[in-house]
Amino acid sequence: MNRWHARIWAEDCALTRVLTPLAALYGAITGARMMRPPVGRVGIPVIAVGNYTVGGAGKTPTVDHIVRLTREAGLAPFVVTRGYGGRERGPILVDLARHGAGDVGDEALLHARVAPTIVARDRLAGAREAERAGASLVILDDGFQNPRLAKDLSLVVVDRASGLGNARVMPAGPLRAPLEVQFARTDALIVVDNGEGIHPTTEGLIAGATEAGIPVLTARLAARNPEVVKGRRIVGFAGIGRPAKFAATLEACGALVADFVAFPDHHVFTGEEAADLIRRATAVDGDLATTAKDAVRLVRGQGPLARLAAKIRVVEIGLVFDDEMRLAHLIAAALGPAGSPTR
Repeated sequence: MNRWHARIWAEDCALTRVLTPLAALYGAITGARMMRPPVGRVGIPVIAVGNYTVGGAGKTPTVDHIVRLTREAGLAPFVVTRGYGGRERGPILVDLARHGAGDVGDEALLHARVAPTIVARDRLAGAREAERAGASLVILDDGFQNPRLAKDLSLVVVDRASGLGNARVMPAGPLRAPLEVQFARTDALIVVDNGEGIHPTTEGLIAGATEAGIPVLTARLAARNPEVVKGRRIVGFAGIGRPAKFAATLEACGALVADFVAFPDHHVFTGEEAADLIRRATAVDGDLATTAKDAVRLVRGQGPLARLAAKIRVVEIGLVFDDEMRLAHLIAAALGPAGSPTR
């Protein structure tokens, strides 16, 4: 989501009302697509991690957390992702020594640091490739709305502060499909708190889920390595769904944020932008800091991009669940006895 979308989708305005007829058409198409029966199933469990809206909600750290949790339980999780921003259609196993963000996208590179990761525009083909490669579990990153692959557990991540925005379907709002269609296919909500308050639509979602008997888990974003910026004068930058979340994380780490530059999600940095960031840091006698997701897009850069990559301090972001055992029980129930799919 870019800053323009974030602004007009935050609440109703004249433009979003003008776009309502297009939103109705788009919603009818995406809703019908979601209601189709799955094309196929694989012989291992599939956990989907998604969100209702366009933009960052915390899917990447959620996937990372589930990978670590299931690996500790003795499973062999593979991540399957579309590879947004990359040219590869797949199915292809991500090789960190060979692939860059231009090949497989930034999120795939992050996932590949913690688990074997397959990029596939066709999620069913990707899951089948993971099964052939020895996976005992597929974690589907951002495939909640995709109808091709049958899922055993669908976890929907919600940003507590932004919620559903104006609660309209694209292009009038951030919803990827009509809420009622998405809600009916949700097995659990994960509400991620970043210390910025709670949106009225988030309150409504929690109330609706509670009434429907859908589990609501709560978690918060936290830096795994706050010491890299603590007490330092920092010029931060981020090209993620909600850059303000990273700015808040820097402050929570004890950094002295002298300047912060927000870029659109999955932004491909230019040499001019890299040089500008370096100048900003020099002007305030500070250090540069960004997210791991942004840092991987600078790998193999030349000139100013390489200089920027050499200077940045990378803050690793993770999720801390308020009740991790509840998440573990949900996953165990989805896996069934001996790790078999339950439905």
